[in-house]
Amino acid sequence: MVAGALDGVLTGLVHTRFKIDALLAGILVMTGLYSVNLSILGRSNIPLINVETIFKALALFEKPIYNELFIGLLFLVVLSGLLAYVLRTDFGIAMRATGNSESMTRALGINNDRMKIIGLAIANTLTALSGFLVAQYQNFTDINMGIGIVLVGLGSVLIGDALIKWIGIRNIWLQLAMVMAGCILFQLVLAVALSLGVNPNLLKLITAVFVLAIVGIPRLLRKKV
Repeated sequence: MVAGALDGVLTGLVHTRFKIDALLAGILVMTGLYSVNLSILGRSNIPLINVETIFKALALFEKPIYNELFIGLLFLVVLSGLLAYVLRTDFGIAMRATGNSESMTRALGINNDRMKIIGLAIANTLTALSGFLVAQYQNFTDINMGIGIVLVGLGSVLIGDALIKWIGIRNIWLQLAMVMAGCILFQLVLAVALSLGVNPNLLKLITAVFVLAIVGIPRLLRKKV
């Protein structure tokens, strides 16, 4: 998690100091970290079958699937609570305001660059924690295990954002809940598609069309109104 936070700070510095687009800054750092990760691993894939994992250390049930669900929900509830608490503080409100209007926050004396760096540090800390849990859940770590997760995360956030706008939610706790609901809905689409016998080669196309429909249709309706 500390390494993830440092990666976020590095991305923020590349974006704010060198005035490079935020997306390009993230791609540059991620590309460089590929070689760093490969150097640390020593090879592309490492099994963790005989390694003590958090799912074994905190085992409360006989069936492994119950332990995995319990620990996953535990991390989800605790981290969501902490994140919601931070976003309701003066610092969190300032960070949210920076995302909404940089010119306004700059006029109020808020250091936008600092807010961006801290925000990226927090986001990458959570990303690193997610990688830690995934590696222990699947009992192996692979250099390519994170490829494609950006689409899943972005699609989940977009779906959650669309749900928030549809329902008109203002409460930060409920907004975070909607983002998590978007993540679950995104995965349900894949599960339903596979259960219906859809060719796995078409899954990426189905997810792209689904996210496009969730995000695009409400905007088209608003334009007509």
